[in-house]
Amino acid sequence: MMEQTYDVTIVGGGPAGMFAAFYAGLHELKAQLIESLPQLGGQVAALYPEKQIWDVAGEAGVQGRELIADLKKQMAIAPVDQFLGEQVTNVVKLADGTFKIESAQRTSYSKAVVIALGNGAFSPRRLALDGADQLEGRQVRYFVSDQSDFVDQRVAVLGGGDSAIDMALMLEPIAKEVHLIHRRDAFRALEHTVSQLKKSQVQVETPYLPKELQVNEDDSIDLTLKKMRSDEEKHLAVDKILVNYGFTSNNAALNEWELPLASERGLIKVDSKMETSVPGVYAIGDGVTYPGKAALIAVGFGEAPIAITALAKALYPQKRMATHSSSMHIDSRHK
Repeated sequence: MMEQTYDVTIVGGGPAGMFAAFYAGLHELKAQLIESLPQLGGQVAALYPEKQIWDVAGEAGVQGRELIADLKKQMAIAPVDQFLGEQVTNVVKLADGTFKIESAQRTSYSKAVVIALGNGAFSPRRLALDGADQLEGRQVRYFVSDQSDFVDQRVAVLGGGDSAIDMALMLEPIAKEVHLIHRRDAFRALEHTVSQLKKSQVQVETPYLPKELQVNEDDSIDLTLKKMRSDEEKHLAVDKILVNYGFTSNNAALNEWELPLASERGLIKVDSKMETSVPGVYAIGDGVTYPGKAALIAVGFGEAPIAITALAKALYPQKRMATHSSSMHIDSRHK
């Protein structure tokens, strides 16, 4: 592929990165979006596509899958180049101020960079039981990618936080039965969420820890639970085990880039324009920090146009930039 020079390269295709790409397209910037996963949507698409998201303005709750679908439709209005399944391995600032963007597949050049990597590469905390790894993707799951997989199934949800309870409540109407297993009697969740749980038909199993699993001839699972601080055990017959012990993530890949980014507690420091300590490099989303920062999708959506507008003005100071949505000329067919 021929090397290209873009006005801006957006690294990360989660919600904030997708909205930044859309906004770059509205400003008619030559832009590319690079995402290491084979799909857009980041953690929302990969980990909780069925979960309701409540911090998007104008939406009285929106399913993760629907939010990403709407962002894709929005991006289609002012499209930019997209490269999926491609991990950026290095970003180098050259003597002329442009940036060399390297990946295993290709090399490109960019006048500015927007980092939208969120919390970085992520992976679930796995179920530490013998044989669990061999059942991954079948009887043992770490997220709900398709609710239909759980219809009329007996499901054991492992975990005690908001996400675990959300998953249990989400599956209750369609599953044959749902068990929520937590090692404590108290849950690490919002009071409203716990109140919903108490009103539901979800069968709460506390304080128990999974001890052993055995696959039956019909592919169902015999799950042995051990009561905390006791020798008491109980058995559950389930079809699916949904593990929600949280996820580990890091931005270790950034440490390999030849960019001296100032950071604080592992987060990239940015100013009021979302610019990092490296001129021309901006960062948005959950991976950045500044006074008053809140790690919400809604905040990332606000940071995206700030970064894109700032870099557009820096690149083209004479160009008149639309500052209000009503002044942007969008084809009415997309409304």
